[in-house]
Order: sequence, then structure tokens, then C-alpha cells
Amino acid sequence: MDAVVIAGGIPKPEDPLYEYTQGGNKALLKISGKSMAQWVLDALNKAERAERIVIIGLPEESQLNSEKITASIPNQGDLLSNIKAGVHKIIEINPSADRVLIVSSDIPTIKPEMINWLVETCEQSEHDVYYTVVSKKVMEERFPESNRSYVKLKDMDLCGGDMNVIRAKLISQNDDLWRRLVEARKNALKQAMLIGIDNLLLLLLRVIDLDGAVKRVSKRLNIRGRAILCPYAEIAMDVDKPHQLEIVRTDLDQQVS
Repeated sequence: MDAVVIAGGIPKPEDPLYEYTQGGNKALLKISGKSMAQWVLDALNKAERAERIVIIGLPEESQLNSEKITASIPNQGDLLSNIKAGVHKIIEINPSADRVLIVSSDIPTIKPEMINWLVETCEQSEHDVYYTVVSKKVMEERFPESNRSYVKLKDMDLCGGDMNVIRAKLISQNDDLWRRLVEARKNALKQAMLIGIDNLLLLLLRVIDLDGAVKRVSKRLNIRGRAILCPYAEIAMDVDKPHQLEIVRTDLDQQVS
């Protein structure tokens, strides 16, 4: 499966990570001798189920290493535009591309076997959007200090992952829907409001489980969606705050020592 690596995030002065990046790309923050983006690329390089890579949002002088990179695209200004540009480039390079793996550049602890697992899992069914989720139990066993936000369902508490799969053809359909989904991805309340007040009440009352939530969201948004419950916390261990940066630094330092 071809992959798009999204690396266009540049923290603004009010962002908690600005003191570390000082106007530069978050993806280029150094962790254990490599940039975050290079850690992600290393995992993709070794994953047999990851084929071509399009990386988007980094300057040409970034000096990233990957034989799988077939195109590098400048930052398009926002997350949705970056995803669309990356998927369109994949289709241009590989017109037969069906599903595309969307990978954030700020999950540096992912491993090749996790990528292979996700691709193989998604290929077992025919859906339009595969959205990764990680349970609070799995997340806090692996990264107890991560301080993630969780959506509380009847059967478990979940946080969203940062490595997902979409049908390539969908990216050119319903721009308003995609923009709202992108805007809501870090905010559980916005996510609930997006799927409707009735579903929001069900979430608040904790009377809906994961399967029920997926069915309601798919119907509301008119897509064939599937939530992939991941056994790997690393897929959701993104770096948005200084304490999360220190968590992954400590984790990767221990791995390379």
C-alpha cells in the first residue's frame, strides 16, 4: 500500500512546542539523533507492506533518507490540503492505487510490524475509511504519562490514532465533510457534534459501544467506515506537547542505548 507522510506542521508562538521548534517544522525536531520524520520513515522503509511514499510539507534541504520516497511536495497550508495533495500525487504516480495509508510524521515510536499489521487488517474488508483507535487501557499501559484525551463509550474509552487508511477516490469528494472531520480530529466534543445531537447524547450517557458508534457515524456521513482497534499504543503516541516530546525521547533513547 502506498503511503502519504504528513509533515507540514509548524508550531505557532502560542503553541506549546514553539520553544522547541522556533518557527521550524515539528517533524524535524531531533529525537535520539534523528528527526521525528526520519524515525517514521525508517519504520516505513522496513515495513514490507508499505510501498511508495509521498512526503508533504518539508523543505528540500531536510535531508531525509528513504529509497521509497517517490515525491516530496511543499506544504499546502493546512492539513486537509496536504492530505489531498499527497493522495492526488499517489494517484498520479500509481493510477491503480485503491487505498492509501495516511501517516503523521509525529509518531516516531511506530515500528514496521505495526504498519504491516494495519495494512493487512484494512485489506481484509471493503470500506471507505479505516480510522485507528487505541483503548485507554492499551495507551496507559505503554505510555502512562501521555495524558491523551479519550472518547468514553459504553464498552471502553478510546483515543484516535495518527495512522489511518482511506480510499483514494474519496479524497476528491465532499470537501466540506473532510474539512469538518479534520477540524474535529483532536476534539472529542466536535467529533460528537459532527455526527449529530442524538449520537452525542448516546455518547454522553455511555449507552453506545464501538460497533454502534461506527454504524451511526457511517450512516450520518454516508460512508463505509470501519474503526480499527489497535493493539499498539505507538500509533496514537503523537507529539503535541513538551511532556509528550520528552516521553518519546526517553523511550527512543532507551531503544538505541
